[in-house]
Amino acid sequence: MSTAPDVLGASEEAIAKGSKSFAAAARLFAPQMRADAVMLYAWCRHCDDVVDGQVLGHGRVSAEASPAERLDALFEETRRAYRGAPSAHPAFAAFAEVVRRNAIPERYPLELLEGFRMDVEGRAYRTLDDTLTYCYHVAGVVGVMMALIMGARDETVLDRASDLGLGFQLTNISRDVIEDAGIGRIYLPAEYLDAAGIPAAAIADPRHRAALAGVVARLLDVAEPYYDQARIGMAALPFRAAAAVGAARGVYRAIGVEVRRRGPKAWDGRVSTSRAQKVAFLARGLGDALAARFDGPPPPRPSNLWTRPR
Repeated sequence: MSTAPDVLGASEEAIAKGSKSFAAAARLFAPQMRADAVMLYAWCRHCDDVVDGQVLGHGRVSAEASPAERLDALFEETRRAYRGAPSAHPAFAAFAEVVRRNAIPERYPLELLEGFRMDVEGRAYRTLDDTLTYCYHVAGVVGVMMALIMGARDETVLDRASDLGLGFQLTNISRDVIEDAGIGRIYLPAEYLDAAGIPAAAIADPRHRAALAGVVARLLDVAEPYYDQARIGMAALPFRAAAAVGAARGVYRAIGVEVRRRGPKAWDGRVSTSRAQKVAFLARGLGDALAARFDGPPPPRPSNLWTRPR
C-alpha cells in the first residue's frame, strides 16, 4: 500500500523541524523504508510535543488538559490506532499505516509512552540502571521499532538496535543537562552527582561546572559500549539501512565527543554537527555498512550491559 502524500508530507515537515541529524541519515534508506521511518519518527516527536504542551487540539487532547491527561489521551489514541480506528491527525494516520505495514507489536509504542510518563511523574534516577531504564523507554524502544521497519526480527539484532538508542539518549542527556535542569528534569544518576559533590538542585550553578563535566564524561564512557554493540548489529541489516544507521551513529557519537572535548564549556552553547560534518558521516556510514559485511562472527554481548525487557 502506498503512502498518502499529505500524510508523508506532514511527517517530512515534522522531521525537518525536529531532527536534522535524523533527516540527514534517513536519506540513505530505500524509498518505502525511508517513508516508514520518517512517519514513525514524526509520531514519536508529536507525542513528545503533546505531553509537553507544545501541540494541542488533536483528537481527545485539549488546551485545558494536564500533562497526565494529555498522556492518557495519547495512550487511548495509540490503542485506537491498533484497533483500526481512523484518526484525523496526520501523525496518527501515519503511525497506524506504519505499524500495520511493518507488524510492529503494540507493546513498543506503549513502552515509549511509558517513558513520557516518567517525565510527567517527575521520576527520580538514583542509579545508572534507573537512567538506562529511562533511556530505553524514550530512545531504545524507538531503535527497536526502527529495526523492525528495516526488516529485523532476530531478538539479538533488536537488542543492538536498542543499544544504539541507549547511546543516543546518553549523549542527549550529556549535551542537554543544563537545559533539562532548567525545567526540573535531572537524568544524571544521583549516585554520580553525589560522588562528585554536586547537589541536584545546583546542577546549573557555574561553580559546579568543572565537576559536572567530570560526571558527564563518566556518562559518555557508559555510552561507548552501546555504540560498539550497535556497530556489530549493522551487519544484519539491508545495506542501505545499515548505512543510515552507521551515519546516525557517527553523528550522535560525535556530539558526545565534542561535549567531552569542551569540558566545563560544553554548555556555553548547544553542541551540534555542521552540515559538512553530516555529509561526511553519510559517506562514512556507507563505508561502515560495507565493512560490517566482512566482519567475523560477532562476539558475545557483554553480560554487564543493560538489556532491554522482553
